[in-house]
Amino acid sequence: MPLFDRLKSDCSADWDAYVRHAFVEQVGAGTLPEAAFRTYLVQDYLFLIQFARAYALAVFKGRTLSEMRSAHAGVKAILDVEMDLHVAFCGGWNLSEAEMEATSEARATTAYTRFVIDAGLRGDLLDLHVALSPCVIGYAEIARRLASETRALDADNPYRAWVAEYAGDAYGEVAAAAVDKLDVLGAELVTEARYPRLKALFAQACRLEADFWQMGLDGA
Repeated sequence: MPLFDRLKSDCSADWDAYVRHAFVEQVGAGTLPEAAFRTYLVQDYLFLIQFARAYALAVFKGRTLSEMRSAHAGVKAILDVEMDLHVAFCGGWNLSEAEMEATSEARATTAYTRFVIDAGLRGDLLDLHVALSPCVIGYAEIARRLASETRALDADNPYRAWVAEYAGDAYGEVAAAAVDKLDVLGAELVTEARYPRLKALFAQACRLEADFWQMGLDGA
C-alpha cells in the first residue's frame, strides 16, 4: 500500500477528526461565525511564515540536486505566490498585512508549526514530508468534499471563495504532488521498524491540525 494511503488508513480516527472538524463543517454550511473565520485567517498568515521555514528545511535535507530544487520551488511558491494570494484574500475581510503581522501567534499555531520544524530538524526528508502532509493534502480533501456534499459553493455562502480555491484543479495538483512525493520517499525509505514512528508523526500532525481549527472556533 502506498505510504500516504497506509498512514491515512492507520490513523483514520485522527484524520477524520481533522478533515470533518466542526470548523470546516460550518464553513460548508455557511454557518461559521465570521469572527472564527477571521481568527483563522490571521493565524493562517502567521502559519504560512513558519510553513515556508519548514519547506526551507527540505532544501537542506535534500539528498540530491533534484530534491533540493523541488524543495526550493515549494519555498518560492509559498513566499511569492501563496502568501500574496492569502494577503489579497484577507483584504476582502478587511484584514491588512500589517495588522496580521503584528498579531501574536496562537498557541495552536506555534504548537503545529514548531512540531513540523522539529520533525524536519531531528529527522530526514521523509519525516518532514510526513509531518507536512496532513496540511497540504488534507485541505484538498476537505474542500472537494465540502464542494460536493454541502452548500459550500452557493452564492450566499460567505466562505465559498475559500472552498473553491482549495477544491480547484490548481490546488488539487499541489496536493497530488505531495501524495506522490510522500509515496516515492516511502517506497525507498520506509521499513517496518521505522513505520510506527512515521505513523506517530502523522497522527500528531492530524491532531494539531484539528487543534488549529478549534483555535478558530474558540476565537469566535
